[in-house]
Amino acid sequence: MRWAITVVVLMVAGCSLASGAAERTVPKTAPKTEPPIAAPCAVTGVLIPTCGAWWGIAPEVFTGRGPTRGLERAEQRMGRRADILHVYHRAGELFPTEEERALAKDRLLLVNWKPSLRHTWAEIASGALDRRIDKLAAHISATFPQRFFLTIHHEPENDVRPAEGMAADDYAAMFRHVVLRLREKGVTNAVTVMTYMGAPNWSSASWFERLYPGDAVVDWIGVDPYADDRVTDFASLVDKRRPDHPRWPGFYRWAQSRFPAKPIMVAEWGVFERPGFKAAFFDSVRRQIAAYPQIKALVYFDSPWAPRGDTRFDTTPEAAEAFRRLGRSPYLTQPPVVRAFITSETARSTGRPVVSISRSASSGSS
Repeated sequence: MRWAITVVVLMVAGCSLASGAAERTVPKTAPKTEPPIAAPCAVTGVLIPTCGAWWGIAPEVFTGRGPTRGLERAEQRMGRRADILHVYHRAGELFPTEEERALAKDRLLLVNWKPSLRHTWAEIASGALDRRIDKLAAHISATFPQRFFLTIHHEPENDVRPAEGMAADDYAAMFRHVVLRLREKGVTNAVTVMTYMGAPNWSSASWFERLYPGDAVVDWIGVDPYADDRVTDFASLVDKRRPDHPRWPGFYRWAQSRFPAKPIMVAEWGVFERPGFKAAFFDSVRRQIAAYPQIKALVYFDSPWAPRGDTRFDTTPEAAEAFRRLGRSPYLTQPPVVRAFITSETARSTGRPVVSISRSASSGSS
């Protein structure tokens, strides 16, 4: 593999990812080899890599290991450094913690925050947690100038209860209020992610579209799909469908049509244990990911005790090697200058820079 690198810093407001018709059909037959990555490459002020996608992980979840030890072990196991570290916080916890800030010196943070375990969405939208939000904003402003991803109360679909201040409209209002309050109090470095479950049964609900808080407060669209026995490959993971919900087109197709200019983050994905399945599935991701150009980040959920099974990527030697092949693929490997953007003073500023890079890579499987 060869890199040809030219660096240019520009100020822009963002980056459109729209390309072609919104209703494009994703090919069912993926290319047998990974295509070369076109030049030039860039990373925008809302952290979109315009070539390929970021590679991330929530490491060793539910094991009791802290972020440092969990990430160190996970990176050793997968044979490469993560671009994104996914961490979880709730209620009045202040983030990023000192430990997370140290890890973010050469990685991006994806912070998953549930603002309250007691208050309803309607109460939060009405200001019930404003003192908590203001305290968090002061902490972020004082300790963490670097840009980071922030998702607020992810996977809201199965929490919707219309009669209890937890309607879809209440969620949208809560998300808007939290983001706007943080911005008002000086947090201008949070890149916001609206993260859905993306399951066909919830996505077909009459209220589903009303969950969306609005373009002004959402930078990325996120989804948390898991490969269970209904899934055969990456294509059927990101466009999961069910015969009992025939009108749902699949999450990627829906997001591409509904949000053609926003990047998609697979903010949690995991593969449950089935004989021989994990290795074949990881190889399908490597073959098929380029057919989904709006997906700009893959963040794996690595846990021996996920709610529905074991999602560790290395439960067999074959699965471990397939996951390492995936992590080494050119599409998921940002060039050195793009990775250097994470630690640069430019990335830590509140402006909207782009680092532009000319990149050439050999084609074929890695």
